[in-house]
This record gives sequence, C-alpha cells and structure tokens, in this order.
Amino acid sequence: MEMRNTSSSHPEYFILIGIPGMEDAHFLFSVPFCSMYILALLGNFLLIFIISTNQGLHKPMYQFLITLAVTDILLCSTTVPKSLAIFWFNSGEISFEGCITQVFFVHFLFVLESAVLLSMAYDRYVAICCPLIYNRKMTSSFIQKILTVALTRGVCTISPFTLLLKRLPYQGSNVIDHTYCEHMSMAKLATADILVNVVYGLVIAFSVSGVDLILVGFSYILILRAVFKLPTSDARFKAFNTCVSHLCVITLFYIPAFFSFIAHRVGHKDIPLYAHIILANLYVLVPPMMNPIIYGVKTKEIRQKVFQMLCRR
Repeated sequence: MEMRNTSSSHPEYFILIGIPGMEDAHFLFSVPFCSMYILALLGNFLLIFIISTNQGLHKPMYQFLITLAVTDILLCSTTVPKSLAIFWFNSGEISFEGCITQVFFVHFLFVLESAVLLSMAYDRYVAICCPLIYNRKMTSSFIQKILTVALTRGVCTISPFTLLLKRLPYQGSNVIDHTYCEHMSMAKLATADILVNVVYGLVIAFSVSGVDLILVGFSYILILRAVFKLPTSDARFKAFNTCVSHLCVITLFYIPAFFSFIAHRVGHKDIPLYAHIILANLYVLVPPMMNPIIYGVKTKEIRQKVFQMLCRR
C-alpha cells in the first residue's frame, strides 16, 4: 500500500498488519493476548491497592513495587489495545504522529522499568549487605530522587528516537509488519539511510538497559557473598528468599526483550517474522502479567493482605 500524502515526506498514516503470515489466526491470538492483558491489569491494580491502603507496607521496597506496577500497566496498555483492535476489527490504521507517540512510550516505559528493577536491586543490596544503615539510607526523599533520575533519563534517551524518525522520508510503503509501532519497524520503511537510527538504538540498548543489567548482576554478586557469610542456614535462606521474586522478574523482563532487540537487527533472516512479532508482544505482556503474581506469591506481607481481603469477603 502506498502513501496517500505524496506532497510530504511523511505519510498521513501507517497500516499495522498484525502478525504477518498468520492473519487468519488473529482471532485465536486475541484470546491469550486479551486474557493476559486483563490479568495484568487486575493483578497490578490489586497490588497498588493493597500497598497503598496498608500503612505497614509503606516501605522502600513497596514504593518501588508500586512504581513497577504502574509502569507495567502503562507498558501493556500502550500496545495491547491497538493489537486487539487489529485482531478483532482489522483496525490497523494509525496516524503518523500516533505511531511516533507509541514508539516513544514503548521505549520510554521499557527504559523506566529497567531503572526500577535496578533500583530494587540496590534496595536489596542495602538491606542485606548494609542493614544497619538501611533506614537512614533508603528514605522517601532518596527514593523520590531515584525515580526522578529514572524518569529524566528515560525522557532524555528516548526523545531522540522520535526526532530521528521524523527526519526520515517515507515515500514508499506505509505498511508496518507489526502489531504496534516500534522504532526499527518504523525506520525500515524510510526511503533513506537509517544507519544513525540503528547505531543510536544499539548505543541506548547497551549503555542504558545493558548497563542496568550489569549493575543488577554486580549487586547480586555482592548480595550472594554477604548471604553465604551469614552464620546459619535459616538466616541464609531467609535473606536469599527476599531476592527470589526480584530475580524472577528480572529474568522475565530482560531475556525476551534483548532477544527481540537483537533479532530485529541481527537474526531477522534466520528467525521467521511472525515469531519475532509474537515475541515482541510477549515481552510487553508477560512481565506485567507475571510480576504481581510473583510478588504476591513470594512476598509474605502481600500474601497475607490478599488472604485477609478474601477472608473478609
């Protein structure tokens, strides 16, 4: 499909086709997508409600957890409603500015979630390795500063994506082989060299999320060293158990995201396009759905509050 607006280097709209090659199965895909989206919304809203309405949970770890839950809600809500509109109503049309906006929020929320996970790793490091200074260090004002830096970093690093996309001419096809607008899927439609986009995307991936992951790994090396020095097996188990939830969330978040990112740039010839698109949807759906379940099961205080609510009912 060609662009309508031939007088401009930008099209009036793009067409998102969904999962290429599997259009006949769109309704089948919509069932798990919609189910996971509903579970993600219910789980994260419940988590926010439980933490915000219980004074005993107003601790640093739970403040980070609320931020993670809000980020998860926004991340899946930025993409899934449009995906479902494509699956159910074949409504793939999206304006040029709408596509640019979706690109910004998808990548901004990913960078923000990465920063929140790093902050949570730091919280666990201080709690286990420096317990005597924990209350003095992890104050509400300090947490607000961390979150402000995370938001600022996200805006400053992702805003150039929108500028780099706007500078490109799009005078060929306006069909995007995806369920939502993503930086590289949009850039590949440009009728000009996109080397700057590719390089900047790689730089941001490795200097922001990549560095976050390295720092998370380093913090857990220090945590494990401290845990193994504890005098009893019960103390070691209790200390490590506080980190299990966070480690599960990190695994769910980073592995599919980086695999999708690399496949878009390196392995696109070996990996079927439909597999890449499905994976790209899973990394914005599975973590938001699983995070409240993981923390609800593994965190004693949250689990108790949920049981109390159910018993009252």
